[in-house]
Amino acid sequence: MSAHRDHRVLVPVDVLEGQSVPRTIVDAFASIPVVLLGYREVPDQTGPDQAREQYGDRVQAELAELRTVFEDAGCDVTSRSAFTHDRLKTFERVAVDESCDAVLVLNPAPVLETVLVAIRSDVNVEHIAGLLGTILTDTALELTLFHVVSDEAERDGGVELLETARSELVAAGVDASRIDSSVVVDDSPTAAILEAATDHDLLVAGESRPSIRRFVFRDRAERLARRTVDPVLVIRGEYLESDKEDAIDGDG
Repeated sequence: MSAHRDHRVLVPVDVLEGQSVPRTIVDAFASIPVVLLGYREVPDQTGPDQAREQYGDRVQAELAELRTVFEDAGCDVTSRSAFTHDRLKTFERVAVDESCDAVLVLNPAPVLETVLVAIRSDVNVEHIAGLLGTILTDTALELTLFHVVSDEAERDGGVELLETARSELVAAGVDASRIDSSVVVDDSPTAAILEAATDHDLLVAGESRPSIRRFVFRDRAERLARRTVDPVLVIRGEYLESDKEDAIDGDG
């Protein structure tokens, strides 16, 4: 594997809507630095400065409470706030600014024991394995590597891909006994992933292109996040792309 580097996960939370981070997620991500982003998407006719003046103190207070929860779990956590006209654009910009490797799309998670890792043939398997190795430290989470092929003739290639991913995870420190693999034949990868996700508590989807906003949240991973009741962790590619926009955000 390549030389180890620090990992970070961005956790966007719409705190003014009462969105919270499940305790199971807090405990599972205690081993990795987290950037909490307290955000509020405002109408086009409302300026971000105006929204910050009106709601900034409330957002900071909610963020402070949430930050304490993560700190009490032993997590290295920082926080930022943002008022924006485009939340996805802001997620991407903050992820780049803070060098985050992944973005966690929150959904309820009353139980967190099993993880489904959807592997695509064009993702950076080594990068995904390194991040998952960090997240899985000090947890008992079990994971299933999952790959979808369009016809039976591609199955062997899928098996080989998942064996590579398994080897990378073991090299990253994950016990082999915690890793299972599954290759399925289906002409609808999204539907197949959603069906498999019903038997797991957290879905991990890898990004294969440089822009979270353009190629992930508005592509397969966003559709998965909207259609599953599980939290979805979107692992960014190693390409970094910054796109400034009119949100006003500050450290908390």
